[in-house]
Amino acid sequence: MKEREVYASLRVLSPIIIRIDGRSFHTLTDRFIRPFDEHFATVMAEVSRDLLERSDLGPRFAYTFSDEINLYFDEIPFSGRIEKLDSVVASYAASAFTLRCPNSHPIAFDSRVIPITEDIVCSYLLWRQQEAWRNHNNAYSQHVLRENGLLPDEISLYLHGKCRKDLHEICFTHGINLAKTPAWQRRGVLIYKKTIEKEAYDPRNGARGVTYRKKVVIDRDIPLFSTQEGEELIHGICGL
Repeated sequence: MKEREVYASLRVLSPIIIRIDGRSFHTLTDRFIRPFDEHFATVMAEVSRDLLERSDLGPRFAYTFSDEINLYFDEIPFSGRIEKLDSVVASYAASAFTLRCPNSHPIAFDSRVIPITEDIVCSYLLWRQQEAWRNHNNAYSQHVLRENGLLPDEISLYLHGKCRKDLHEICFTHGINLAKTPAWQRRGVLIYKKTIEKEAYDPRNGARGVTYRKKVVIDRDIPLFSTQEGEELIHGICGL
């Protein structure tokens, strides 16, 4: 019967991105503050940190917004077996989320493997960051209309066909400047290993010096990936 495991032999070469998304998270996020809940965003960032620090899967960095996490791998575990990558990453994320948000009902993530090349890593991240921006604008617009008494069906109908400028105007007339909201809401959060300089002490001879350690940081104030600063940040993290 082993031969019936027809997808078990599917493999992928590095580098790759694995993107995971919360499944039916709208039922979960009803528990949190709208349009953005800092606790929920912190949980997603900590789950991303767990994937970098504790999972033994070895992603180079993670980029997260809303209920989405993108993981970049330049060294792939499980010999690149796609079934294994998808199942382990998604299940680990679900377990980590449940441990960090124990009052939630059972949750699940779906997972997909995305083959990529080093020269388009920033382009991919920019695509996801643009999605974070669209999500941000829609979330605030829906929140404003909900606060003004519109029902979900009425909100969908009202926003249908509205462009970005329209959404900005809707929010601005209610005292919200979408360009001035916290950066993590507009641009997402980047989780990566950063070299930290620490003072060192040798007890054998009393000598003092400097040592360097890798530390996983959660960066909530990231640049646009379309800028030189954004590209240099990603290239530095990836060693490109």
